[in-house]
Amino acid sequence: MLFSSPTFLLFFAVLLMFYAGARNYRERAAVILVGSLIFYASWKPVYLILLAASVSLNYLIYSGLSATRSKRLLVAGLVLNLGFLGVVKYLGMALESLWTLGTWFDLPVGAAPPGWADWALPLGISFYTFHMLSVMIDVYRGEWTHRISFRAWWLYVTFFPHMIAGPILRASELVEQLESLQPLKAEFVKLGALVFMVGLVKKVLFADNLSLLTDDLFSRPDMLDFYLAWLATTSFALQIYFDFSGYSEMAIGLALMFGVTLPRNFLHPYTSRSVREFWQRWHITLSRWLRDYLYFSLGGNRRGKSRNLANLMITMLLGGLWHGAAWTFVFWGFLHGSYLVLHRLLLDLYSRLGVLSNSFSARLLSWLGWPVTLALVWISWVFFRAHSFHDAWTITAAMLGLGETTEVASVRSYVQLLVWGSLLLTLLEPSIERLLRQGLRRWGQLHFTLRGTAYAGLALTLIVFGGSSQKFIYFDF
Repeated sequence: MLFSSPTFLLFFAVLLMFYAGARNYRERAAVILVGSLIFYASWKPVYLILLAASVSLNYLIYSGLSATRSKRLLVAGLVLNLGFLGVVKYLGMALESLWTLGTWFDLPVGAAPPGWADWALPLGISFYTFHMLSVMIDVYRGEWTHRISFRAWWLYVTFFPHMIAGPILRASELVEQLESLQPLKAEFVKLGALVFMVGLVKKVLFADNLSLLTDDLFSRPDMLDFYLAWLATTSFALQIYFDFSGYSEMAIGLALMFGVTLPRNFLHPYTSRSVREFWQRWHITLSRWLRDYLYFSLGGNRRGKSRNLANLMITMLLGGLWHGAAWTFVFWGFLHGSYLVLHRLLLDLYSRLGVLSNSFSARLLSWLGWPVTLALVWISWVFFRAHSFHDAWTITAAMLGLGETTEVASVRSYVQLLVWGSLLLTLLEPSIERLLRQGLRRWGQLHFTLRGTAYAGLALTLIVFGGSSQKFIYFDF
């Protein structure tokens, strides 16, 4: 069930009714847990078996860690989770890579890599694996000492708003809230519904419409000239932003209706003035997870400049690999790692030259940082989205004015207007958000008939202008 589908809206309305009728905490927890399992099973019921085995086995490891803080148990948990994730997500990629290397060196590798390794990826496995690993690492480090019951553990891992595509949470952000679920409150439902609607508009009105152009242009890389290459990449950059930030805001809104607060996952990333700032604003909870559990574990910036730069690169390479089982994702991570390394080196150079102490130079670099950051991020999105390296290089060459094409794809004027208008809206989003916050109190004071009329008008707009229903991009990761 997609959050944006009528089926889910009906499911959630029924779930909310059962929650409202629950008489105590035990019943409220049961409603959410059963609802979460039904939601997950709606995609593929057989995955419930895998989920149950993973959650139960990891709870045993967590329980042992809580009692002993044993390094062996932590290693066992890491090997179990990362090993299983590697098999189900990356075995096909590994075998195909070995087969390709074998063909390069004329080794007897057979006609093709085995097809049995390309099984369907269990939905949300990367996200719920990270959730469980974060608890184990926090317990081992002594940063989380609160004992989690078996019921709370299941709620923490399977809580349906965030389970499939985040935000990626630490136990300290969610467990205690789920252990003290409150009765349904009208103010939470109103505010949660408003946040959910903002995400729904992003997904249905923008992401789903932009996906049509993105799919069309990325399927014809040889027909893209300089302008169309930038149009295609801009379309995807906006699609993935509206799609993923829309999902996150819908998840935050859904959780809020139950009185549960989830952290923000996006903070106007395309207004960033450096790639470092971009990663402080884009998929914030993943960036924080990689920083806290990978970058710091590698040594962070505590072991000299060279080691620090290497740690940055390793973190981004593995972050790219986490996104998908393809070398294009690894290269996407390599690009961002290179950007971050270059940014760190430039900051050191500016510091030695005293550039940043000059107010004019600092302001100039800040203003130049925005278009440069946007261009670098756009180029990296090509490798994230393209079907192959060949397609990615073809589109990148066109973006740099080096492409050759004899026939140019046609794009309707209103579709181009949608892309550039969406970009402008994204850049104005901080101002729009401030206005919405200011108007939120007045909105709640309006008569319910006026609010209902506005919601009905918005629903009609989504029905008329919404794109064809598309699954969320991050469901593949």
